[in-house]
Amino acid sequence: MPPASTGASTLTVAASPQPSPVATAATTSAAAPDRLEPGRPGYRRMSFALFAAGVATFALLYSTQALLPAVSASLGATAGQASWTVSAATGALALCVLPMSALSERFGRRQMMTASLAVAVLVGLLVPFAPSLGWLIALRAVQGAALAGLPASAMAYLAEEVRPKALVAAIGLFVAGNSIGGMSGRILTGWIAQLWGWRAALGAVGLLAVACAVVFHFMIPRARHFTPGSLNPKALAKTVGGHLADPLLRRLYAIGALFMTVFGAVYTVIGYRLVEAPFNLPQGVVGSIFLVYLVGTVSSAAAGKLVARLGRRGALYLAVSTTAAGLLLSLADQLAAVLLGLVLITAGFFAGHAVASSSVSRTATKGRAQASALYQSAYYLGSSAGGTLGAVAFHAGGWAGTVSLGLLAVLGVVSVTLYGSRAARAERRRLVPVAAVHN
Repeated sequence: MPPASTGASTLTVAASPQPSPVATAATTSAAAPDRLEPGRPGYRRMSFALFAAGVATFALLYSTQALLPAVSASLGATAGQASWTVSAATGALALCVLPMSALSERFGRRQMMTASLAVAVLVGLLVPFAPSLGWLIALRAVQGAALAGLPASAMAYLAEEVRPKALVAAIGLFVAGNSIGGMSGRILTGWIAQLWGWRAALGAVGLLAVACAVVFHFMIPRARHFTPGSLNPKALAKTVGGHLADPLLRRLYAIGALFMTVFGAVYTVIGYRLVEAPFNLPQGVVGSIFLVYLVGTVSSAAAGKLVARLGRRGALYLAVSTTAAGLLLSLADQLAAVLLGLVLITAGFFAGHAVASSSVSRTATKGRAQASALYQSAYYLGSSAGGTLGAVAFHAGGWAGTVSLGLLAVLGVVSVTLYGSRAARAERRRLVPVAAVHN
């Protein structure tokens, strides 16, 4: 799964149906002059701490993705079986985001982030010693569940502790940590695995995460503006149910999941393709392929301009077309064509994800934090499903099978978007006679 640099809105979660933390910060900043901002004590420490947490989170979450061919060879696993080392982590994270956000409302953002990172790092040190594939998958699932506490708490912590005018910059540093962690973790594991094996590579990621956790623990400022809330499952269920009953939000969740299905499938399986004929690339070079993620930073940033020029649906259609073109181009047996295909897939995915995720907060008028949490859950469930199904398709039909799965998911995005367009036109036609009657 790609890193969270794809859009900060997917990370903003909370548990109780309170006003959005960002909104709360905006309305109370005048009464709380000690909030953090550039130049004030604690802001730089906070920035470094959350940057380190972001690096650790995504380095751990996707630590096995670049190593799947080596894991398969070592443990005698098929691509589909080995892919569960990624899918179990992302799936567990998706399922635990809302529960973890509820705990952060009760026990505190800083405490939840510290505990989550500590557990995830501890498991990360055990992962290299997994005696079998089953143990490896189980440990990765525990790790993903633990990591859910970080995105569930980090954005709320920032919104409560940072002045609104400095909030975007603070979120940007956390997102940058996510992106660098996701990319560098894959590259690091690829080269170390080539020299000393996949277990040593996972050990290196674990040690990197330990260093990041130590930085986080000693540098994160204590929370000054957190007010504990009560655990209210009924209120949370009512808010979540209201979001799931909204047709537009459901479509946005589906779009995020389908885009991530494509992305998860491609980047879970691409290593298998590139280590085989006709490419026969070494593991280190395959890990370096993830530098393509940098393209996503550019396309995510351009998503706002695309929406302003083409509209939300127009931007989605462009993202879908770019992703589909990349999938088709990647079918070629020339390395340059495959790399260009990955660039297009990555650019299209990140742009589409940025449009969909930012639309969630715009659409939800109440409980925006929960709406974003649900999007994040759908997003990571798509990653989990894409990784596993993509590997199964690869085992059954080679790279063409994985591409077929991706094109099917792309078709799903088109179908959902077209349905939304038709529903919007029908709603406008329904409202016109009503307005005429009132006039």
